Amino acid sequence: MTEKQGPSASRDVTRARRALESLNFFMADMQAGIGPFLAVFLKQRGWATGPIGTVMTAGGIAGMICTAPAGAIIDHSRQKRLIVIVTGMCTVAASFLMLLSQSVLVVTASQIATAIAGAMIGPAVAGITLGIVRQRGFNAQNGRNQAWNHAGNVVGAALSGWLGWRFGLPAIFYLAGLFGIFAILSVLLIPEPVIDHAAARGLESKDGEGHSGKAQGIQILLQNKPMLILAAALACFHLGNAAMLPLYGLAVVGAGKGDAAAFTATTVVVAQAVMIGTSLAAMRIAAGRGFWLVMLISFAALPIRGLVASLVIEHWGVWPVQALDGIGAGLQSAAVPGLVACLLDGTGRVNVGQGAVMTVQGLGASLSPAVGAWIAQLIGYREAFLVLGSFALVSLALWIGFAGLLRPACGGQRRPETIPAAPAAT
Repeated sequence: MTEKQGPSASRDVTRARRALESLNFFMADMQAGIGPFLAVFLKQRGWATGPIGTVMTAGGIAGMICTAPAGAIIDHSRQKRLIVIVTGMCTVAASFLMLLSQSVLVVTASQIATAIAGAMIGPAVAGITLGIVRQRGFNAQNGRNQAWNHAGNVVGAALSGWLGWRFGLPAIFYLAGLFGIFAILSVLLIPEPVIDHAAARGLESKDGEGHSGKAQGIQILLQNKPMLILAAALACFHLGNAAMLPLYGLAVVGAGKGDAAAFTATTVVVAQAVMIGTSLAAMRIAAGRGFWLVMLISFAALPIRGLVASLVIEHWGVWPVQALDGIGAGLQSAAVPGLVACLLDGTGRVNVGQGAVMTVQGLGASLSPAVGAWIAQLIGYREAFLVLGSFALVSLALWIGFAGLLRPACGGQRRPETIPAAPAAT
């Protein structure tokens, strides 16, 4: 589909973009769903803490392993809408399955299925977006997608908290299922012909007609120096960021300065509300100054967050601590997919790249709770926050130290030495 096809095609693209925003809103709760409440739900049904952690870890590992292969599947598939629909159905079914049985086998299978579905849906939505609006429109549309996604998280968290308080935790499962149904309906509203599957994997030609060649080999990911630096910087950031909130909650509640339920609800709402604004700001900054500055600001937010958390262990401290999380994570939610699409433009491996970056982020995030918890146990919460925040100093060092290489790449200027040619995939 091209701009030369007239008003009807333009209307289809507009309809597809609105459907994408709706999809991102509803898939937020479909992805998070019962997740934040799972431990409490299982604890109420007689589970011990150890098995709860084990099944949650199993899901996390499954999702991390599947993310990069999921991106490869998205690159090759011409049924991207169907993939989103199937993953949505699996998520809904997995949620209701846990309502019927809380056996170890059922809960573990449910968590693994949900994690695999989550690994598929991220690259799939990014690919559909790129296929609809192409490279030139991806940054702006992805920023809007992320803003709607964060809005969905705010609404989902608020509704989950109220429903859980009013009707009990099982009501949250039904809410997740309802959001999943609406997400599936949103996908069906996207006209299939508007998705250019060559453009969706980064093979759009310069004039917007057809595609520019064959996909390059997977090794292109390892040969792309800016991609490797981005991955390393993100791993360090998430190694420090993921544990910050749960540890801060433990510090505040443990000190008797906050109610656990109210505190948890506030943390979600504050961070996600800030992310709505920062997602939109990210695309504006990137359009004018490039992705390098957006990522620099996002990395700088974590050391400041760690310092604030160490100085203010009070209930009201959730506002600055989570606002800074909204800035760091919110900017990245919009910037990272756009940056990956830019760095891998023309390779045909955009969605593999998206999956690979999500895997690296997941690796850092999965290690973070253990690192943070042991530091807190050995030397205290305040020191743990400072150490966790300091991991982003490595991210900043990488980002500033390689600025000469990263700035042109992050601004969309492709250079032969940063994105080398590779043999075509067979």
